[in-house]
Amino acid sequence: MSALMKTALATAIALAPLTAAAQQAPAAPPAPQTFTLSGNLIRGYQNLQRNLLEAAEKMPEASYSFKATPEVRPYGELVAHVALSQFGTCSALKGDANGPHKGDKEDAARTKTELVALLKESTAYCDPLLTTLKDEELTTLVKSGQNQVAKGLFLVGTNTHGNEMYGTMSVYLRLKGLVPPTTERQNAAKKSQ
Repeated sequence: MSALMKTALATAIALAPLTAAAQQAPAAPPAPQTFTLSGNLIRGYQNLQRNLLEAAEKMPEASYSFKATPEVRPYGELVAHVALSQFGTCSALKGDANGPHKGDKEDAARTKTELVALLKESTAYCDPLLTTLKDEELTTLVKSGQNQVAKGLFLVGTNTHGNEMYGTMSVYLRLKGLVPPTTERQNAAKKSQ
């Protein structure tokens, strides 16, 4: 084989992958999406509810009485606090002054099973009120006690308070040697890449 033929063959072999790649159809750009204010707030709320529930389920029953320091609430009261807070917020949005669990106390004796059920119940109560809000409704004022409050503030407040509670619950989980649900999902996603 002549030197010229060897060079031509080597060049053809080297360029073959590039030629094949060039013949494949280019990847289509992702379809454009629309991000509305209400849509993003609702997605945040739904993700939060998942995080709170998974955190509540993850902590073992024996650790529901665990306190990070003597001055703070035990884990079970954190779960009760967020559930009862959601009932209060959504009752106010609904205009129901005597909403579910109005007189319940966070420190009432409850099992893990009862607290997880209470959290699920609060989500089920709030879902139809919060997940149906549209952008144009976010600034609609509703009576809440003596005040007029924009409907969107109930959703924003639920998200803000719930994320604060999830962060606190995550610290408790870490102190018990458990990985919080959001970190667990991120680690699983990294491994699958």
